[in-house]
Amino acid sequence: MTEIRQEPIEAPVRRRFLRTALVAGAVAAAVAATLTVVPSDEDFVPPAVDPSPGVTRLLEDAALAAEHEKAPKVRDDQYTYVKSRAAWGISARTCEVATAGPLQTREVWRSVDGEREGLVRDTGVGTLPIEPDRDSKRTYRSLESLPTDPEEMLAWLYRNKEGEGHSAAYRAFDLAVETAGETVLPPKVSAALYRAVARIPGVVLVKDSVDAVGRHGTAVGFVEGDTSRRELIFDRRTLILLGTRDVVLKDSPTNPGQVCDGMIKAGSVQGTSAVLERAFVDKAGERP
Repeated sequence: MTEIRQEPIEAPVRRRFLRTALVAGAVAAAVAATLTVVPSDEDFVPPAVDPSPGVTRLLEDAALAAEHEKAPKVRDDQYTYVKSRAAWGISARTCEVATAGPLQTREVWRSVDGEREGLVRDTGVGTLPIEPDRDSKRTYRSLESLPTDPEEMLAWLYRNKEGEGHSAAYRAFDLAVETAGETVLPPKVSAALYRAVARIPGVVLVKDSVDAVGRHGTAVGFVEGDTSRRELIFDRRTLILLGTRDVVLKDSPTNPGQVCDGMIKAGSVQGTSAVLERAFVDKAGERP
């Protein structure tokens, strides 16, 4: 149950959805009350916040659906295959609501164990190799090693130090999106990830959201700085993770002096993605 996000090494044109320009300031890290001991290389203080009932219900249902998926038998010499569509950046800064674009089609073949060269085909940048890297955190074998206990998964998410200027809760949510993106997650890892996300303070329920190809679903999102919300969108019936959306929540200044006084209008979509197919194949470049 995956959705897409691009890696800098594999997609050098990737942009961070203008978050730096949009966010006026960092959100304070969540206050914690009780120390929980988990298998970790550093102390982890879980958030002292009761999760939203709607968020908990959606993500628990998604976790149960993931657990019912049969874990595949995968050989080290195989490849994960993910086909998706995505767009980044706001295509027009006008006085009207803008959309991200143009949409790009991506196909990614990644070695299961990282020992063989993979491949990216992107309509925006062409065909690029993925260098062999057995230490990559996005290979299937690496993803298999992630925690399957929600508390341990939450601790792992909170160890994310990337994203200076953002709150610890945002960084945890961001890592969850990256982990579920453009990969094929083992079922038990998916389930633990969804249950961990439900425990991140600030995660909200979005009753209707739309992915990159127009599919409507229910989402969980994280609001950073009151200006933008990042969303994980689930199919209402199957509870499969469809994709992501980053949306502007209020008029936000950027690049003063440009069109419309440098304002990005509320409702503008900064970034969007949708997974169309996920599978295992025997060769890089081979389609299911």
